Amino acid sequence: MTDSSLTGLCATAPVSVGPAARRPTRGVTVRWGDKAVRVGGGAPVVVQSMTNTDTADAVATAIQVKELALAGSELVRITVNTPEAAREVPAIREQLDRMGVSVPLVGDFHYNGHKLLSQFPECAQALSKYRINPGNMGGGKKRDDNFAQMIEIAARYQKPVRIGVNWGSLDHELMARMMDENSRRTQPWTAQAVMRDALVVSAISNARRAEQLGLPGDAIVLSCKVSHVQDLIAVYRDLASRCDYPAHLGLTEAGMGSKGIVASTAALAVLLQEGIGDTIRISLTPEPGGDRTREVVVAQEILQTMGLRAFTPMVVACPGCGRTSSTVFQELADSIQSYLRRQMPVWKTRYPGVETMNVAVMGCVVNGPGESRHADIGISLPGTGEVPSAPVYIDGERTVTLKGDHIASEFQAIVENYVERRYGAPGSQRP
Repeated sequence: MTDSSLTGLCATAPVSVGPAARRPTRGVTVRWGDKAVRVGGGAPVVVQSMTNTDTADAVATAIQVKELALAGSELVRITVNTPEAAREVPAIREQLDRMGVSVPLVGDFHYNGHKLLSQFPECAQALSKYRINPGNMGGGKKRDDNFAQMIEIAARYQKPVRIGVNWGSLDHELMARMMDENSRRTQPWTAQAVMRDALVVSAISNARRAEQLGLPGDAIVLSCKVSHVQDLIAVYRDLASRCDYPAHLGLTEAGMGSKGIVASTAALAVLLQEGIGDTIRISLTPEPGGDRTREVVVAQEILQTMGLRAFTPMVVACPGCGRTSSTVFQELADSIQSYLRRQMPVWKTRYPGVETMNVAVMGCVVNGPGESRHADIGISLPGTGEVPSAPVYIDGERTVTLKGDHIASEFQAIVENYVERRYGAPGSQRP
């Protein structure tokens, strides 16, 4: 194709890249001691998670909270469903403080939250935020009184609240009323559409009532959780168009393993790309004996791969093909990725900016050298039938070629040296 034949094919301006501008929202601050996590108001999207221990077991819960916090969860929610659980919340907080874990705790309340917060004021004070589900607080005047009691306690102790509605526990009276109204429409909506509208109406109306009861408008976060991807996208687009409260995103009951990860990513990525969402949780059903921190890693990887935040150096690796029948590059990619994540608790304070580093581990000559040059540091391993040598590229330049049986350990040492030299303080850099 000649240069002249390209006339009319080239774009008149560069194609825009990146997410839409963040939706303007109020900023909510969740505190514990000197620790302050900002949700909304232009702050970076916050990662949070939830324990699955019995909160009445203070030791087990504190241990899991610590694990989630070390993995990168910036808020951790715990179930507070019984007097025994509420009684142990201050002990959990105390243990975390002794371990130097300052992550704020969010209390998850359903059905009896008004009683527990009233009967256990130490629990109300030890928590940094309350999650309230208005659909699980009774009906009629009882529901109104219970909701008011929780909001008044939150205002008294200056605790922010997430008003979280869920289509599995939507206010039945509200839903019935909106279905009646829908039946009088000239062209009635589908039941599914009415339910989506009811979720948004419930969240916003309860937020406004909370403000009327004395809770500041900058102490309210909203969520409208469903378990189907397209419904979640539609609900949050609608919610974002109707209010400026910060939004907590999450696909509820997402499922196990790859299904849960794919469904959550499909839903949240669309919303985040549109500038919707101020804090996220990936609700994965854990496999038997599985690691609870996986949901934190997935949340971080969604945000990082979209370019919204950086948590740990990213590893680019080819998928493998008939050119890479050896498993060497797979093993090296896995070991380097695991190594980088293990190092981050130390590196994030010692080497500011290291979380933005890109590492390439490629398996053959097709794309290996090119991808390695595009990364901050990369290695192109020999594929099947290729010369048994592995060139290493640093900042786009080929620097050394590794050979023999110790390529993995030698490359890791090169990565360590690069991190110290590029991201370390001038006085600590190696020559």
